[in-house]
Amino acid sequence: MTRTAPYRSAWSTHGHYEYRVLTFDRDTPSGDAHRALTEEAEYGRWELARTRLYLGGQRRVWLRRKIIRARSTL
Repeated sequence: MTRTAPYRSAWSTHGHYEYRVLTFDRDTPSGDAHRALTEEAEYGRWELARTRLYLGGQRRVWLRRKIIRARSTL
């Protein structure tokens, strides 16, 4: 049995930060949403940038992290 992720994800970059938008349906339990956000923060080094709760109960969360560019040492 395969299990799908409880959220949808989108990526974008602006300036010095990279953004990721997670969308949680109203049927997603808060424990699952909390677990998904904790994993993203812990393992992906994402931080919470913005949270939005929409009229139908859908939750959208913007995460961001700094873009680290490696410079050549040659």
